[in-house]
Amino acid sequence: MVIAIAAMTALVTPSLAAAGCGGVEAKQPKRSANPGGGPPLVIGDSVMVLALSNLAHAGYLADAQGCRQFGQGLGVVRKYKRKGRLGHLVVIGLGADLTISAKNIRTALHLIGPKRVLGLVVPRELGGGTSSDARRVRAAYKRWPKRIVLLDWVRYAKGNHKWFQPDGLHLTYSGADAYARLIDRALPYANAGKSPNHAHFPR
Repeated sequence: MVIAIAAMTALVTPSLAAAGCGGVEAKQPKRSANPGGGPPLVIGDSVMVLALSNLAHAGYLADAQGCRQFGQGLGVVRKYKRKGRLGHLVVIGLGADLTISAKNIRTALHLIGPKRVLGLVVPRELGGGTSSDARRVRAAYKRWPKRIVLLDWVRYAKGNHKWFQPDGLHLTYSGADAYARLIDRALPYANAGKSPNHAHFPR
C-alpha cells in the first residue's frame, strides 16, 4: 500500500509543479519591427511575464512561461522555426531556472542559423545576485560578437531595487518597463541583413 501511494505521488507531483509554474503566455507584436519579414521573437520565463505587453508593443512576438529552462526555450525556437515564424532576431531571456551551459548557447546559434541574430539577456539569480550563467552568456558574446547581441540585465539593473519584488528576481511594474527597454535595444537587428558588431547594452 505504501509503495502504491509513493508511486502515485511520483506521478502527480510533476504535474502539480508544472501547474504551479503557469501556462505559456504569448503576445503578438503590435507593430512591425522588421518590415517585409518575420517579427523578432523573444523567449522568457516568469521574469519576463510582466513585461510581455511592453515587448509586444515594441514589435516582439513575446513568449514566456514560468519555470522555463534554457533547454525548453530551445524547444520554443524549434516550434516557431517549424511554423516558419522565426524572424531575423531571436532574443532569449532565460537562466532563472537551473543553469545555462555553453552547449545550450551553441545549440541556439545552430538552430537559428548563421544568417540570424541571437540576443542574450544576462540573467539575475534569485536574491538579486549573479552566477556562472551570467559569465557564460558574456563569454559567448565575446566569442561570437558578430552573431550575438548582449543585453546585460545584471549591470543595467544594478542598484535599482524598486524594479524588483522582495525575491530580487521578479519584476515590479517599473522593473518590467526597464526590462523591456533593455531588450528593445536589440530591435535594430530585427531587420533582415542587419548584423551586430560587438553590440552590447548598456554600453
